[in-house]
Amino acid sequence: MNEPTLSDQQPRTPSPRPGGRSARVRADVVAATLAEVTAKGYDGLTVEAVAARSGVHKATLYRRWGGIDGLVADALTASADQPWPLPDTGDLQEDLRRITQEVFSVFTDPEQSPTPTALISAAQRSDAGASALRDFFAARHHQAAEVAERAVTRGELPAGTDSAEVIRAATAPLYYRLFVTGEALDARTAERAADAAALAARAGLFAPTPTDPEADTAPTTPDQQPRRGDWTTPQPS
Repeated sequence: MNEPTLSDQQPRTPSPRPGGRSARVRADVVAATLAEVTAKGYDGLTVEAVAARSGVHKATLYRRWGGIDGLVADALTASADQPWPLPDTGDLQEDLRRITQEVFSVFTDPEQSPTPTALISAAQRSDAGASALRDFFAARHHQAAEVAERAVTRGELPAGTDSAEVIRAATAPLYYRLFVTGEALDARTAERAADAAALAARAGLFAPTPTDPEADTAPTTPDQQPRRGDWTTPQPS
């Protein structure tokens, strides 16, 4: 019987039962996928190599993962499930600085960076991988949003602030350099991205804009027109 080819398969992400042999098989396959994509990149990644490294028969890999795109997607899904320790300094700006510093460190450290860089690059090569990558970042933003939610509770940010959007604003400049422009990333750039996000969040840019029922008749001269964010700033009496 002929073995299935990658073109015959639809990439998919398995849903193994928690615990037991299924979970161990998945962990072995994910670890092998990460090792192979780190060493060889997407173009060098093969089901046969993952099977040999993981000890899982390639027929099982095709049946449960559908091919290399499913393997890459599931490696991202497994990564998204890992907890992300978050800072809690009592100050939004410092918390965001520590988050962007963590991203900077991971993606610029010679020992740490090859695997996440290779995995993200591989994910961009297929629809299944791209979908898993979006889910991965959504999960990370959701987890890290806690630092902004705490800032809202402290009164540091306006009520209704989109906490996940604060995290996106802080980290997006880093990922833009890493995966779009290829520009050098340094610690000062990471710090500046955090500071800009904190400043914007405190100004209310990630909170709902208050609506004025008298907007049609409100003054529009430059010295009278309210600026966005003014509603969060105490005015002198």
